[in-house]
Amino acid sequence: MRRLTFCLSVVALITGFVAASPAAAQQSVSFYVGGFHPRGFDARGTDDVLFQNANFLTFDTKDFNSATFGGEWLIGLHNLFDAGLGIGFYQNTTPSVYTNLVNANGTEIEQDLKLRIVPFTATIRFLPLGHHGPVQPYIGAGVGVLAWRYSETGDFVDTRDNSIFRDAFVATGTSTGPVVLGGVTFPLGAIGVGGEIRYQSAKGDLPADQGFANGIPNPKIDLGGMNYLFMIGVRF
Repeated sequence: MRRLTFCLSVVALITGFVAASPAAAQQSVSFYVGGFHPRGFDARGTDDVLFQNANFLTFDTKDFNSATFGGEWLIGLHNLFDAGLGIGFYQNTTPSVYTNLVNANGTEIEQDLKLRIVPFTATIRFLPLGHHGPVQPYIGAGVGVLAWRYSETGDFVDTRDNSIFRDAFVATGTSTGPVVLGGVTFPLGAIGVGGEIRYQSAKGDLPADQGFANGIPNPKIDLGGMNYLFMIGVRF
């Protein structure tokens, strides 16, 4: 609860900065496309559903690497600072199979693991060279409110009698966490192009009574990872 209160306070503070900024302040709308790489097994806790699933399913967290895209509204608070509000989208499905079990006919017991994240972000950026140079590097931080959906669909084994059944396990939620970013923009008149690396961190709570993470108590889905983005923006 303290973490959620802090994150909402940061969002309110940044939104207040944006709303209080003078109408003449430099503003821009930017769009991005790139790749999202979720955390690997070595960076996930033992309560994470993917970490636990790897004990009996064969798949790789790298299979969750996929495209992401979104947009952001930026407003200059000062020559050296910007505030931003943004939204993005990521979704990917990776196949998995039971590592040591097969069907009676020798075929694999298959599932699809699917993760979707829609991040709403509020950030502050520091531009050490200001807004008017030919190159505009920046660093920043803020908070992300991540709307997520995780599902497991396919054939599963009942460990009580080794029978195989078909089912779909689905969980949704909203989680908050920090966002840290760094990048560079190259102005071309009113257009700016550049690149950005963005780190996000948050965990979602999965229902413990629906078979996630092999029945461990209080299972999680780690939503953290790195975003590698190409940006294009329009200043007005």
